[in-house]
Amino acid sequence: MKRVVSLLLVLVLAFTMVACGNNANTENTNAGTNTGTNEGTNESTTEETTEVASGLEATISVQVESGWLEYYEAAKARVLEANPKATINFIETGSFDHLDVLDGTDVTNPDVADVFALPADRIYGLANNEFLATLDAQGLASVVGGFDNYDAGLGGNFKVNGDYLAFPMNIETLIIFANSANAEANGVDLSSTIEFTDLNYEDMLVPAFNAWFGVAMTNSADIELLGMKEDGTLFSDLTSDFADLPKEKQEFFTALFNFWQAHDAAATDAWDKDATWGYMDGAFTSGGTNSLRLEGPWSTGGLSEKAGNGEDLAILPINQVTINGLPLAHWKGGWGLAVNARVEGEDEQMALAEAMIAEIVNPEYAVDFFKSTGKILENVDADTYANSDLSEIDKKVVAAVIESYQDAPARPLFTEWGQVWGTWENAVLSWSAVKPATVEDAYSEVKAAFDAMMSNF
Repeated sequence: MKRVVSLLLVLVLAFTMVACGNNANTENTNAGTNTGTNEGTNESTTEETTEVASGLEATISVQVESGWLEYYEAAKARVLEANPKATINFIETGSFDHLDVLDGTDVTNPDVADVFALPADRIYGLANNEFLATLDAQGLASVVGGFDNYDAGLGGNFKVNGDYLAFPMNIETLIIFANSANAEANGVDLSSTIEFTDLNYEDMLVPAFNAWFGVAMTNSADIELLGMKEDGTLFSDLTSDFADLPKEKQEFFTALFNFWQAHDAAATDAWDKDATWGYMDGAFTSGGTNSLRLEGPWSTGGLSEKAGNGEDLAILPINQVTINGLPLAHWKGGWGLAVNARVEGEDEQMALAEAMIAEIVNPEYAVDFFKSTGKILENVDADTYANSDLSEIDKKVVAAVIESYQDAPARPLFTEWGQVWGTWENAVLSWSAVKPATVEDAYSEVKAAFDAMMSNF
């Protein structure tokens, strides 16, 4: 869908950010403490747009999760301060639940919000169903500020067939959580690079059969589970015979096979897709056998509790662990904020929706945003968080995420990649039933599964 953004609406948005950023602390006690500077506005913009901004009288709905509500209320108050005749209603529901409603109905459903959050990997499916309005993302980026190269980051991932269909909400990638007490007891040195193949089989626990975690391992050897060439042709490295794989890919599968074989011999639950989570949690608890976990920042609270209520918790960037000397790397993942396609063509609603998006991700309130949602803004540097009143653990988590994200490859977003999840999981889990005697035998199970997947395209 195409939309031409009028100069009027761009000016309205710019004024909203200026007015809200300057006055939020004095007129709204829930707005939070400013933690940075608004890089997207200046005095001349305010003077040019004050009169225009007072004209917004639109009504929009915004999806919000329960835990985010206080922060969203503050953002809403800042938007309405500049647009007092406008109305912003909240639909309080989980992000995935909301997307399920949208997928099951259509954009006209009143239970589907005008503004909502979505994970980056859903962008193509929603775009194909024409559920999303085109945004003036470059205009938003210039108003919000902090983007060195918008298209090179998460914003570029939301550009589909030339249209920007969402605006970056937060970055996400996996990092390493360590139990320092267990590491000391198990002889794992957390102060230097950690080689996975040198560890005892329980020193680092990874549900490798789950591709969300498994790709952090496969990416170390530059294994393309499913790729797309410029002409749209799909390919997979895992349709090659083991003998034809480059050395680093062979060595990766050798490491993975040895990891499985050790757990299989010890009869642990590491290869049980249901029981492995409880097994890993128990082993990570202080006094347990596990020292390192590959997890996302959303797991900080739970893992902190298990690690002596935070006393034994250490945070490492993902690249501090290597497999055969090659650092782990997850994905440049993240979430975006999108506008319902029904809003397209309704200029005042669109302006209000974009103003709300800009205020939600206003870098002046990055720390409050993290406290409320656990989400890290792409356009805010690590120093903003490091110099804030966040806990020391949270500061380390943010720093590790930012460092790990910078070195990560882009997440594949094309819809066909969705078939990789089950293909990889079923192939790797099959080892426990098949009992391969060699890495070549183990890899043949993976190759067969990916051959079958590729034949479906």
